[in-house]
Amino acid sequence: MVLSSSPSTAPRPPSSAAASRIARPAVVGVVWKAGLAFELMERPTATIGLPPAPIDVRTALDIDEHTYEMARDLARQGAELARELGLEADPLVVAEDPDIPIAETIVSLARERDAQAVVVGPHRHGPALLGSVSRDVVRYAPCPVVVASWDGA
Repeated sequence: MVLSSSPSTAPRPPSSAAASRIARPAVVGVVWKAGLAFELMERPTATIGLPPAPIDVRTALDIDEHTYEMARDLARQGAELARELGLEADPLVVAEDPDIPIAETIVSLARERDAQAVVVGPHRHGPALLGSVSRDVVRYAPCPVVVASWDGA
């Protein structure tokens, strides 16, 4: 997400035309689910009615740390790309509870930072025009939302 106010692939910038319409400065944010590794380690046995398996805490902590590092690197790369397009961009990594929807976090950040615009990817899976994250950001954001597609679709 990119907020403009007064984990696996590198982020791609919105088109230069979209970037030129965004006010400066901007924040390039990545939301990651802190503690998700602990939930995922319990879930396989819980879904079949068995008691949770013992948790290897060190492994879960390592996964969380690695996930944070990936989110941090992604935010940095995104901010760098935004700066190349002429924005005054800073990276932001937001650790969120696994139960809080990502769209809710993005909308909250837009409100807290009095954003003039939000840019998100389509977050779609399959033939849908928008995925649930981008759809909910468009619905609930307190400002205009640009859904930038990287593949021209």
